[in-house]
Amino acid sequence: MTASSGGERGNVYAADCPTRLLLDRIADKWTVLLLTTLSDGPMRFNALKRRIEGVSQKMLSQTLRQIERDGLVTRRVEPSVPVSVTYTITPLGQGLVQALRPMIDWAETRMSEVAVAQSAYDARSGEG
Repeated sequence: MTASSGGERGNVYAADCPTRLLLDRIADKWTVLLLTTLSDGPMRFNALKRRIEGVSQKMLSQTLRQIERDGLVTRRVEPSVPVSVTYTITPLGQGLVQALRPMIDWAETRMSEVAVAQSAYDARSGEG
């Protein structure tokens, strides 16, 4: 079954449903970080690389290509020397960011509770 804006709904539990691939992409940390960064405004490739610590140039390029293909960002090439590329979030991408913000807020405000749970688990299981 294919998902569309026309009301037909996908099934992420079905192995062959394309929505499972989409869920995998939007659950990826680099996708989340890129989209939330771009929600503040258009940015060039190198500015994105500086802003998102730990992302390699290869991973940044791959993720930007994938989310551009998914319609979540647009890419604008500016003819200059050297060539300048700017990325902008699309309305579709902004909608996804709206859905992601509560999850990000939860992660940022609950990490101490998760750390306590991890320590308790490690103590019980003999790890750590």
